[in-house]
Amino acid sequence: MPIEKINQGDQLSQSADLVNDNIDKLKMLFPEIVTEGRIDFKALQQVLGEELEEEEEYYRFTWAGKSQARREAHKPSTGTLRPAKEESLDWDTTENMYIEGDNLEVLKLLQKSYAGKIKMIYIDPPYNTGKDFVYKDNYKDNLKNYQEVTGQIDSEGNKTSTNSDSDGRYHSNWLNMMYPRLRLARNLLKDDGVIFMSIDDNELENLKKVGNEIFGEENFVANIIWRGGKRNAAKWISNSHEYMVFFAKNISYISGENVSWKVKKQGLDDIYKYYKELKKEKSNDLNDITAKLKRWFRELPENHPAKDHKHYSNVDKLGIYCFDNISRVGGGKYEIINPNTGNIVTSPSRGWVFGKKDDFWRAYKDGIIEFNDDNQPYLKRYLKNNESQLIDTVIYKDRRASSKLLRKLLGGNLFDFPKDIEVLKFFMSAVTNSNDLILDFFSGSASSAESVMQLNLEDGRNRKHIQVQLPEKTEEKSEAFKSGYKTITEIGKERIRRVVKKIKEGNPEKSKEMDLGFKVFKLDSSNIKSWDGNPENLNESLFDAVGNIKPDRSEEDVLYEILLKYGLDLTLPIEERIIEGKKVFNVGLGSLFICLSDNITAKVAEGIGQWKEACSPEICRVIFKDNGFTDVEKTNSVQTLKRYGINEIKSI
Repeated sequence: MPIEKINQGDQLSQSADLVNDNIDKLKMLFPEIVTEGRIDFKALQQVLGEELEEEEEYYRFTWAGKSQARREAHKPSTGTLRPAKEESLDWDTTENMYIEGDNLEVLKLLQKSYAGKIKMIYIDPPYNTGKDFVYKDNYKDNLKNYQEVTGQIDSEGNKTSTNSDSDGRYHSNWLNMMYPRLRLARNLLKDDGVIFMSIDDNELENLKKVGNEIFGEENFVANIIWRGGKRNAAKWISNSHEYMVFFAKNISYISGENVSWKVKKQGLDDIYKYYKELKKEKSNDLNDITAKLKRWFRELPENHPAKDHKHYSNVDKLGIYCFDNISRVGGGKYEIINPNTGNIVTSPSRGWVFGKKDDFWRAYKDGIIEFNDDNQPYLKRYLKNNESQLIDTVIYKDRRASSKLLRKLLGGNLFDFPKDIEVLKFFMSAVTNSNDLILDFFSGSASSAESVMQLNLEDGRNRKHIQVQLPEKTEEKSEAFKSGYKTITEIGKERIRRVVKKIKEGNPEKSKEMDLGFKVFKLDSSNIKSWDGNPENLNESLFDAVGNIKPDRSEEDVLYEILLKYGLDLTLPIEERIIEGKKVFNVGLGSLFICLSDNITAKVAEGIGQWKEACSPEICRVIFKDNGFTDVEKTNSVQTLKRYGINEIKSI
């Protein structure tokens, strides 16, 4: 059995081919439309019947360049992500990632490894205000365009610019940037996954419409208004808010009893803090504590979130509570005797909220019911038992606080308008749980990375994050550039490092249980000449007989490209071992072995086989460098591996 060589165009030499994947799904759904392996479009039309729209005029959302943007979303990438261990933190153990690169190409490269694995996506894309950076994609060769944009190669034209409203394609340019990225992002979401997209009035309507098309109108959840404080520099009206457009991938997975989007009510921390101060000062003088708590509520600013809970101002030994209605329609009908007076109390006309008398007295014993001076019982609703609520469509958080905190952390005004970590934590706490993966592919200053770490610190869970950011250059006149930060990615990575240091210093024991690291990867062209899709390198690839791996690339560069193209998690455990003087990588506890050395012999294959038996994986694959051994040793190695039950053997 010869070793199969992976050549250019093979599915293992590029990212997921979404067009062919979708065609395969179509063939499975409607096998009758397949004729000699191809789609019979007329048969498909007959199958779909009345579901086809054939009128010339119908409701649709379109713009200049949409067809090309749609095609781009389905075009595979031949690029790769190269590891940068020297810029990473806790490389060997962390499951978090920071990826430098054009997010369009990165999202393509993540399709195989992370499709259906992301629980929450948060993005803060350019708002298209006429001043933001807009990356104008070159759909012919995005990788080359990326290298030009980031100064890796020279170019006559400048591919980055602001998107002025005087441009005739003002909205189209923005939509052409967003459309393929959102389509690729949807593929990465779990069935019960969600996406939050920050935006302002400039593109709110267009973002909502493109979201409806990609995620489906039925999966739209809400436009959430974030009141961030007044902006006095506005032309006509001080706009005090922006939006988060909220979609689910599939609302049916998170409807009815499965809804778990509960968040801690805003303002509770301030209430508990003041309550503890009063308890410490007044000990058990509950009447005085209640009076002071009521006064404190009255004196709060009207926009303070704790103001919404002012009815929780009564205090007893079990905590803060309010009085609630003890009757309900269709409730229990029975008489009870007031234990304080001995008087009979008849049931309300609607009935007691407790269906049975035993339940009533059990609640009384637990301190949930209290009788007033008029002989009437009241239901006591304790704040500690009512701390959660569904997400509100309006939240208030002064946007200036996030800038102030980032300035303090980094020692200067290095990034304009960072997103508030308290707001992001608020949404993350509602829709994610332990071990969930959160993606931000317009990462900016890495606010979402800090939010994940701080939230994990608070609730003890283990959420993971992936940050993706274009290494956009900072302006030479900016404070960031003068402070030594040449790109936005340098700011983001340094922010994460400083947050990690702060968490470790403030919580030395708790931080030991947390994943506070991140693996850095950088977008680049393929490490393997025969996989490189750049047309300018074609002749070099065809006639270069020296080797297939580019001379400036390492074995680890190739290793992680293979993981990507095979669809394996980039944070899988990887063990290295020297077998017969050759380095062998063991990925995922024996699911994949890779040896990229020269002068490989059958003894290396024997060592791999023995290592495989010790791991006992369900499946096992082996990849060698094609010119790493002679034809004789290649044949002998295949036979050796077959004896150990390894039949999937490939070369590059």
